Amino acid sequence: MIAALLLAGFAVSAQSKDEKKVAEAVEQLRKALIDPDSITLSKLVSPHLSYGHSSALVENKAAFLRTLLSGKNDFTTISLSEQTIDVAGKSAIVRHVFNGAMLDNGRTSPIKLHILMVWQKKGGKWILLARQAVRLT
Repeated sequence: MIAALLLAGFAVSAQSKDEKKVAEAVEQLRKALIDPDSITLSKLVSPHLSYGHSSALVENKAAFLRTLLSGKNDFTTISLSEQTIDVAGKSAIVRHVFNGAMLDNGRTSPIKLHILMVWQKKGGKWILLARQAVRLT
C-alpha cells in the first residue's frame, strides 16, 4: 500500500512544466464552462477552434462562444477524472472523463462523456485547438 502511494506521488510530481501548464489551462476551461465570460473563453481557445459535441455538432470559435454565453449550454457542475496529458513539442493531447450536469428547460440533466482535446502552445500559453466528445453509456 505504501509503495503504491509513493508511486502515485511520484507520477504526479513527475509531470513536466508543460504538462502542468496544460493541466492549468484545462482547469481554467472547466471553470469557464460553468461560469462563462467572453474574455476568459477567448483567451483559452484558438481562432481555429474545432469544438465537437457528442451530438456530432461541430462549432468554430464564434459559435462555441455564442452557445456558452447565451446560456444555451448551461453547465451547473463539471468534474474531470482519468485525465492524461501527452505533450509533443508545441501540441498536447488531453483525454479525460467529463462528468457534469446542465440545465435543460429548467431541469438538471446529467452528462457523462469521454473527451479528447488538442491544445497548442502559442506565445507561451496553451490554447484549445480542438475538442471532441463521445457519450459514455
